[in-house]
Amino acid sequence: MKKVSEYGICPFATTQKVLTGKWGLVIIYQLSTGTKRFNELQRLIPGITQTMLTRHLRQLEEDRIISRTIYAEVPPRVEYSLTEMGEKFRSVLDAVEAWGLEYIETLA
Repeated sequence: MKKVSEYGICPFATTQKVLTGKWGLVIIYQLSTGTKRFNELQRLIPGITQTMLTRHLRQLEEDRIISRTIYAEVPPRVEYSLTEMGEKFRSVLDAVEAWGLEYIETLA
């Protein structure tokens, strides 16, 4: 578990550190619509490699934005979902989506 000192006290820097990387926001967005399995996430996110998805899922789990549930089945089933802190990020996603749509319209 990361300590507060690793992030500092600036809320913007903390948010940026948690969301570092090309895929973090996209993964959080996909999980905001419900629990997903690894292969489902990979299908929903065009261009992401298995390695990058694994890396980002591990980082987001370490940052306590998502949780991973492993079911004792054969074959094993693993599901990813947003934690309570990840759920609180939905309003930010809505704002980012609205801004992105508006920006796209200005480019047309």
